[in-house]
Formats: sequence, C-alpha cells, structure tokens
Amino acid sequence: MTAVSDALPPTPDPSLAAALAADLDAADFRSEPLRRLWGEEADDALGRGVREPLLRAIARDVGALATLGRLFVLGMPQPHQLVAAALPRLGVDGLIALGLAAVSSDDGALEEDVVPSALIRPQSFVDADGIGEWWIASDLDELALGTALPADHVLGVGGASRTLAELIVPVSVGRALDLGTGCGIQALLVSRHAGEVVATDISARALAFAELNARLNGVNNVTFRQGSMFEPVAGEAFDLIVSNPPFVITPRVDGVTAYEYRDGGLIGDALVEQFVRDVPSHLTPGGIAQLLGNWESRPKTTGLARLESWIDPSLDVWVIQREELTPLGYAELWIRDGGTTPREDAFGRMLEAWLDDFAERDVTAIGFGYVLLRRPADPVPSRLRRFETVSQPLSAPGRALGEGLAAHDSLADGIPHTLITAGDVTEARHFMPGDDDPSVIELRQGGGLGRTVSVDSALAGFVGACDGELSVTQIVSALADLFEVPLVDLWNDLEPRIRQLVRDGFLVAG
Repeated sequence: MTAVSDALPPTPDPSLAAALAADLDAADFRSEPLRRLWGEEADDALGRGVREPLLRAIARDVGALATLGRLFVLGMPQPHQLVAAALPRLGVDGLIALGLAAVSSDDGALEEDVVPSALIRPQSFVDADGIGEWWIASDLDELALGTALPADHVLGVGGASRTLAELIVPVSVGRALDLGTGCGIQALLVSRHAGEVVATDISARALAFAELNARLNGVNNVTFRQGSMFEPVAGEAFDLIVSNPPFVITPRVDGVTAYEYRDGGLIGDALVEQFVRDVPSHLTPGGIAQLLGNWESRPKTTGLARLESWIDPSLDVWVIQREELTPLGYAELWIRDGGTTPREDAFGRMLEAWLDDFAERDVTAIGFGYVLLRRPADPVPSRLRRFETVSQPLSAPGRALGEGLAAHDSLADGIPHTLITAGDVTEARHFMPGDDDPSVIELRQGGGLGRTVSVDSALAGFVGACDGELSVTQIVSALADLFEVPLVDLWNDLEPRIRQLVRDGFLVAG
C-alpha cells in the first residue's frame, strides 16, 4: 500500500491566516531579506538541496527571521520560546490550530520544541503589473522529511509551476479556471487579472493548502472546488483556463508510487488527451486554455502528430515542444524526482516497471511542452495551427504568445499597410574569406521565443527598410527595381515569408 502523509492538511481559518501573515510581514519574511541573512552562497546551496552552509550562517541567530527561516524554509523544529517570540500575533497555539505545526519534547528537555508539519516559503514573481511575492505553504519536502515523498504530497512552487506562470498570456478576463491547482500558485497569479477564479483539484489536501495560501496573501476572488478534471465545473465556461495537470506518465504497478501532484491515474498520455478533447466546451468565445503536458511518440506516429489528432479543428492551437526524452531518460528523471536514488534497490525495480510500461505501447520517445488553445470569437477562414519544437531559452514567453495570437489575427485581412522591425531584432551576416557577398544572413530575436531565421538579401533588405515611413508596397517595388526582377515575381516570393516574420514577431504593424 502506498504511504500517505502523517500530518493532517492545514485548516485555512481566515483570522488565524491573517495573524500569521501579519507576523511574517513584521519579521520581513521575504526572499531578499532571507538571502541577505544567510548569504547568497548558502541560499544557492539550498537550491541544490544542501542546507549545511545556511545552518552554519545562522547557527547563533535567535532572531525572528532566523527562527522562521529554520522553521518554515527548512522544516526544522525550533524551541517553543523562539517561535512564540517570532509569531506574537498568531502564537504557537494558533500555528497548531492552522495545522502547520505540533509541539513535542524529548525526555529530559527543558522546553518543548515546535515541530513544523508544513513549509512556508516566499515566492517571487513577475507579471504585466511588475514584481511581487507570495507566501506559499506546502508539505514538508524530502530535505525536511529525510525520506521519499508520500503519495499525497502537496508540492510547493516547482520548475513546472514557474514555467506555466511565465507562459500565461497577460490578458484581463472575467472568469478564469485553474484546473489541478495544487498549492494554488497559478490561481493566485491569475487572480491579479481576473474578476473571478475557480481553482479545482482532485486532492482535498491540495485544496486546503491552496485556500490557506489565498488567505495568507489576502486574495479573495478565488473559490475552491474538489473533483477530477472538468467535473467540478460541468456546464460552465471560462475566458481563461490554465493547468499544470498531473501529466507525468507512471506505470500502474505495485511498487511505483503514483504521486497525486504529478500523476493523474490514467495510462500513458491519456490525461493530456482527455484535457484537450474536453476543454472546448468550457471556453467562452475568444477564451484561451494553456497547459503543460507530455505526449508519447510511437513507431509510426510522432507525439506532436498524436496531439494534433486530439484537438478540435475549430480551435486555434499553438503547441511548443521543448524537449524529447527517451523512455530511459524519462524514467530516470521521474524516479529521482520522487526521491529515489540509484543507490537504492527500489530504483532498479521502478526503472524496470517504467521501461516495461513504455514497451507495452511501443513508445519511442516522450515529448514535453506547452499547449495553447483558443476558441475563436468570430468565424474566420484561417485557423492558427502551429506545432513546433523550440529548444532555446525563452524571454517573456507569455507576452510573445499573446503577441503571436494578435499577429495571426492581424493577418486575416492581409499584410498590414506598413510594418516596423521589432526593437529586439538584430541582423548577422556571415562571409566566406575573400567574398564580398554574405553566404548567410540571419535575423535574430533578442526576446520572445528567441528565434533565429535565415533570410536572403531581398528579405533582409525588406526588413531593414521597415521603419514605418514606407508602405510594404513601396518597399517591395524599390527592391524589385534594385534587384532587377519583375515586381509580381518578387512579391510572390516575399509575401509568405513576410507573413511568417509577422507571425513570429520580427515585424509588427506600423
């Protein structure tokens, strides 16, 4: 039988949460003060799972910030007296009532220790409104537990959560849905630009943490519902749906823990398939859905092709595959993620189970990436259908996706009258020794999706002339004269490539 958490979920009492927030604020319990307290090197080491440098740095510090850092960031027991002094409004009894700690004492000890049953960590974020920070409570991690995670573990803000947060198109909406909310970080972020947010999860434990986090951060426009997938919102539609669903592919065999925060209980990539098939009926006209996911490749079908076959052809779709792993690489990644190392006997057994599971379905590779779906507001003849692999680092991808959608819409009536080269675009020319003409011309994007596009002299000349002064027709006519080619031939050659540069954000309407 799979182990579950010993500690009960938190109790998100509004008044107690407000008292805790006031104490955390008074102690300046935030990312930068903590980093200054124990030093940048120790802070970086903690990010790698090494806490000893941090403990050495604050070993003799009994102040409120150091006490709360050991208690909530590291999940270490602290003396009752120090915790009471650090939380004067909430008190130790209030902390226990919230379900975030217990009290214990060793035989012969002079005073009791406060033993945390959850972590609380500051989490910085950047969105269209600027820089902010939340306090995020979650279950004790492997470092605090000293063992593998239980199956019902509620994860804090991990890499996937940060990735999805960066991807969300920055638009103001009336109603939003965070499906599979976990600790609630996406619901909090979306709440800044939504009138109402519904956050759902199959896990009652996760919803308790998510509600506590909303109360800790003074967010009042989020409601919480328990249930699987779209069941809690049957018959409802939303302007924005975001989801970091439990998409990790896990074999359904004894001895392999199915973690609730990452595994949806289905076979292979069926959870992602179910999401993209069901989501259209829950989108308002113009509504957008964004999610992270995995998809399996088979001998005769790529993962992207399988994903495309699941998506309603009436939707706009933009899929960006970020990486593709072999079955072995995928299995190793997620076994380690659960806290099992190759030094343990269980690692080999779990690896065999994963590889057997993939072999049963003839899986050759597993892709990971981002899916954006949009229900068009008006009937249009041209749907957005983009399936691509992008491996380079991304800068402000949410804004880039929003601008890409707008660019697609702007092309419905043809190429704009005037175009301007985007401010982050540079040109690189490569010459063979002794040649006067470049052998390669590249346009490079400094932001957005960071694309690099090879162009010829005619297209490079067109982009270079797009300063908003001349119309598209005037520039192409001038280039036809310069290169001594018929205007119609040059236009037929350039027009589809200009459209692509508009879609990719190299050129914007003037």
